[in-house]
Amino acid sequence: MFFVDTLEFEGLGNRSYLAGGARRAVVIDPPRDIDQVIAAAARRGVRIAYVAETHVHNDYVTGGLELARVTGAAYLVPAAADVSYTRTSVADGDAIGVDELLELRAVATPGHTPHHTSYVLEENGRGVAAFTGGSLLIGTVGRPDLVEPRLTEQLARAQHASVHRLADELDDEVPVLPTHGFGSFCSSSQAEGDATTIGKERTTNDALTLDVDTFVAQMLAGLEEAPAYYAHMGPTNAAGPAPVDLTAPEPADAAQIAKRLAAGEWVVDLRSRVAFADGHVAGSFNFEGEGKLATYLAWLIPWGKPVTLLADTPGQIAEAQRELARVGIDRPAAAATGDPAAWVREGEQLASFPRARFADLARVRERGEPVVVLDVRRDSERANGFVEGSVHIPIHELHGRIGEVRPGTVWVHCAGGMRAAIAASLLDAAGRDVVAVDDGFDAAVDAHLTVTRP
Repeated sequence: MFFVDTLEFEGLGNRSYLAGGARRAVVIDPPRDIDQVIAAAARRGVRIAYVAETHVHNDYVTGGLELARVTGAAYLVPAAADVSYTRTSVADGDAIGVDELLELRAVATPGHTPHHTSYVLEENGRGVAAFTGGSLLIGTVGRPDLVEPRLTEQLARAQHASVHRLADELDDEVPVLPTHGFGSFCSSSQAEGDATTIGKERTTNDALTLDVDTFVAQMLAGLEEAPAYYAHMGPTNAAGPAPVDLTAPEPADAAQIAKRLAAGEWVVDLRSRVAFADGHVAGSFNFEGEGKLATYLAWLIPWGKPVTLLADTPGQIAEAQRELARVGIDRPAAAATGDPAAWVREGEQLASFPRARFADLARVRERGEPVVVLDVRRDSERANGFVEGSVHIPIHELHGRIGEVRPGTVWVHCAGGMRAAIAASLLDAAGRDVVAVDDGFDAAVDAHLTVTRP
């Protein structure tokens, strides 16, 4: 009898898997922080005999090399992957005995990367699970443009062929277990739902219902900019990541926080956007610990810039540190918790800015007050409708383009409030008067603002 356990990483929109039998198991695409994988294996009472990578990842730092070292497992990496460490190369058709009656079969599925490999878990020679990495996802496929721009169309066509190969070789009831597609920007479009099978994908996935030319044209037209930190993930993974260090960072007092801000370092407040707006250290940035912290902080921060974390509790610092390590931000320079009033020097005050709804913006406009409306959503979101007269700068571009925002009070919005809070903190730190619109975009229509739909 076999099992498959799923480890979810919501902040990055990825999953890893532990699969095996009574005694031994394999881990597919493990995270940087391997302790939770080891704990999952301990709960099952199995030994991790193999660690398998579907590809050299572009969106997070793998823990595969360290997990293999710690557990003594064989480290399975696609043979065509250009890596600098010792591994067990796997090629198309290779079969690895995981446990009694259980084998892991490698299936070459180029597309997301040229060397991408899926793994089919077989029991008594019958496929029972397909670990598809960045190939076949739920309702979509992995994007083909993260390796080399000149290869994008070629990889898109390979992706179409790879997905068809999986569908041709596997029965309808086989579960599809991808690594990407739950919010990860490695997905060519965002998936709906959290479970699927080969049979379901056969009828719903564009890669399996459209001819190759139509599929490629549609996918390439829909690709958006990838997070900037992706440029650092592939080289880090190919070189072999260092073990992660999750020990607590150095504590920071008010004087040190001020010194770090003066030096141009980033001070990141992990508290809720409501708490941040009410009172924060002037010059600090708000990236909610409960939001997509790793994705957006790693996307916006100048790579290698020291970061100091502020939060309500040490537990929030520890969780943020774990999530940031997954994208290569390994050691916070310092951290502080507790009462925000203690984060500023004696005689100094916390900064603040107002929050509002789209209805409030409508009333301000009705009174004829001059305001700047800043939309920080992605291009694809704005293409579905935007507030008339608004300025558009996607959140990932704002830090370098604040000077383009017209003078005046800036009412900044996104689709739900989280990115608007980040943007508001960037603007506030730059000395702009700002109002954070903490509202769903549908409320703009309800507030009778003019929404233009191209």
